[in-house]
Amino acid sequence: MSRLEIHQIPVLSDNYVYLAHCPATGDTAVIDPAVTGPVMDAAKAKGWTITHILNTHHHGDHTGGNLEIKAATGCTIVGPKADRARIPGIDVEVDDGDSYRLGEADSKVFFVPGHTRGHIAYWFGDSDALFCGDTMFAMGCGRLFEGTPAQMWHSLSKLKDLPGETRIFCAHEYTQANGRFALSVEPDNTDLVARMAEVDAKRARDEPTVPSTLAEERATNPFLRPDSPLLQKTVGMVGADPVDVFAETRARKDNF
Repeated sequence: MSRLEIHQIPVLSDNYVYLAHCPATGDTAVIDPAVTGPVMDAAKAKGWTITHILNTHHHGDHTGGNLEIKAATGCTIVGPKADRARIPGIDVEVDDGDSYRLGEADSKVFFVPGHTRGHIAYWFGDSDALFCGDTMFAMGCGRLFEGTPAQMWHSLSKLKDLPGETRIFCAHEYTQANGRFALSVEPDNTDLVARMAEVDAKRARDEPTVPSTLAEERATNPFLRPDSPLLQKTVGMVGADPVDVFAETRARKDNF
């Protein structure tokens, strides 16, 4: 197996696009290209040739560069089978439990609806890398545009059981705002307080807070912690079903 080299590209106001490069074969994937120019420039600067696009979902700030990049490179576009009609230029459809190989690096595909009805994530286990789009953020999760709280909690439950060293390559720099909300529902979480101090320091230096690790998320992300006694107490739902606690937490974030 080959360990991917991953390059992060900040675009638009707060998006991250990623280049994932297999050094053994030269294959290079763009994950969720919001735009074309900065992606092509970054690949050229690295000396990498784009061979694939991996889409997590259909939103324009994740697929906006698909067709132009494909026209320029002839790359293969991979995306969710459940949402194939909304993925521009899709060539390969993948679904829950599928494997997809980038060069010598294997990924496992997770179907993780909630933010959208067809959202997927790609886990490259040998690279400790999860490309999760807008399902999970650093200390947050995506809005439920097309799914239910039960769907999103089920989706997050799939991801939260991956190894703790898994790096969370989410698609937005939302961490500081997410952390402020997290403190409102778990103000006595000492891991969260310490993490927010680090996040605030990084943002003051205009440094990215992404990727995080899954171990950090399990300790500090309220959307992975509906069973936390601290959180349950704050939202007045001690002993409640995790789906109900998650739903209340997401509703509070929507209005925070």
